[in-house]
This record gives sequence, structure tokens and C-alpha cells, in this order.
Amino acid sequence: MKIAVMGSGGVGGFYGGHLANVGCDVSFVARGKHLAALLDHGLTIESDSHPAVHVPKVRASDDPAKLGVADLVIVAVKLWDLDSVARAIKPLVGPDTAVLSLQNGVIKDDILRGHFGARAVMGGVAYVGTHVARPGVIKQTGAMQRMVFGEYDGSRSPRAEALFAALKRTGIDAEVSADIRRTLWEKYVFLVGLSGSTASMRKTLGPVRANPQTRAFLLDLMRETVAVGRALGVNLPADYADQRLAFADTLSAEMTSSLHHDLEHGNSLEVEWLSGGVVTLGAKAAVPTPCNRAVWDVLALHAAGPKKQA
Repeated sequence: MKIAVMGSGGVGGFYGGHLANVGCDVSFVARGKHLAALLDHGLTIESDSHPAVHVPKVRASDDPAKLGVADLVIVAVKLWDLDSVARAIKPLVGPDTAVLSLQNGVIKDDILRGHFGARAVMGGVAYVGTHVARPGVIKQTGAMQRMVFGEYDGSRSPRAEALFAALKRTGIDAEVSADIRRTLWEKYVFLVGLSGSTASMRKTLGPVRANPQTRAFLLDLMRETVAVGRALGVNLPADYADQRLAFADTLSAEMTSSLHHDLEHGNSLEVEWLSGGVVTLGAKAAVPTPCNRAVWDVLALHAAGPKKQA
């Protein structure tokens, strides 16, 4: 399986690096100092919970056309880049190429289908905490390293089986989902709640869940998301938001979201595809989403980052 990774930061670098480390033919699309470090020193993955990984020789370029057609393209860029990225990776995508997005949200695959057709697109979610510690080095925080993916028709296709086998060789917890749409929404429900509450309140999960008023807001964000998903035919239990709140109570009080992290560091925000996605899809399904609308409105002036604020 020839794999190309578009977006070689925390998520793409982590999964691509582990796959390359067990002998998969992996190419990376990167840029700037990160690209230079990959070419000069290879890719390193550091972790406090797992053995370090170093891939000494890495094939990488800032031009996808130089990497050739792949069997699988893993997309791991921020959501605001997706349309332009889809156009950029077209040289990587042949008639039999699978395109797998590990981005946040549930709208991502609709965008990719518009560029590559339904047959090409597989659904997937990543559960891992990572960031670029320095050029050429990915740092994993926490012990979780999991990927769930699958075909939208529920089949265990040869390409899904090939990726599953490769991931199992890495030691990463991998699962082929028979209902990938539900899998995407399961992560989306919690992510919308965590990101919307921590970013709008500028606090980690601990204080948010400890205060009765903010805890109720966190739950309402997730309940709205569940209601929208169910209205769109996603097989989520009616009490799924309450289940996720109970799960939140088991997590570290210091846990936060990438949306909160990006806000604190002056980066562009994915809020349009998180709470904003719930609002947009809710309008189509005639489901009220006032709490998610509040988050989207509150963060609107920060969404483009400080350099692009009006």
C-alpha cells in the first residue's frame, strides 16, 4: 500500500510516521522548516507513554505532484484549508485511490466527495493528542493512540483491510467500523461540547464541568448535536449526550480542546465546522441549536486569527 500524507503535523506526522516505521511506503506533504527537518533528519515521534519512533529517511515534498499517485491519501490539515487542499492533492488521487480524512467534524467528507466522488472517500476518526514539538519532531501527549475508519457502505473492503493490517503492525489501536457515519458523529458530539465550552469560557474541562451553570451549557451543546444527528438519520441513542457527560467526568481536569489551544495562541479557529457545523446542519434539519449558535457568534471575531480580524 502506497500512502501519501497531506498535512504532516501532529496527526498526519504521527500516523504516517508509525506506518513508515513498520515498512509502509509513506510520503509526506509538508512545508517550511518542518519539511527541511524531515528531509535532513527524518521524522521523530516522542511520547511519555510509548517508545520513541525515529524514521531516518523520509520521502517528503511541498508539491504533491512530485510524489505520484497513491493507494491511500490521508488528509490531516485544519478544516479551513480543505477545499484548497483537495485541489492540491488531485495529482495523488488515481481511479482506485482511497481518500481518508482524519480531520475534525462531520462535513469534511461531503467536501471531499465533491472533489473525488463518493467511491474514493472513506470515513475516519483519530483519537490521539499530538503536536509538532519542533521541526521534524511530533510529540504525543497521553497514552491514547487509536484510529477508527471504514467504508460508508459498511463493507470491509480490501483497502480497509490493508490499512487495518498495517496499523496493527504499528501497535496502534485500530478498528474498522461497520457504521462509520455514526462513528464520526460519536466523536463529533463530544468534540463540539468540549471545544465549544472550553474555548468560549477560556477554561479547561475541570472548571467547566464543576460549575452547575457551565456544566449545563456543556451538556446542552452535546444534546443539540445529538438532536441534529438523529434528525439526519444518524443512529445515536437519545441519551448519548448524557453518556458523554459521564465520560467527561472521568477525564483529567486539565484536558482542553484544540479550539481552545488555537484561541489562546492566536491561531485561526475551526469553529465554523464544529459549533458552526451543528448550526448549519440544524437549520437544514429544522432543529434549534441556540447554544452552538452562541459559541459560533462569541468566537466569530477570533475565527480568522488576529492578523485577519476585521
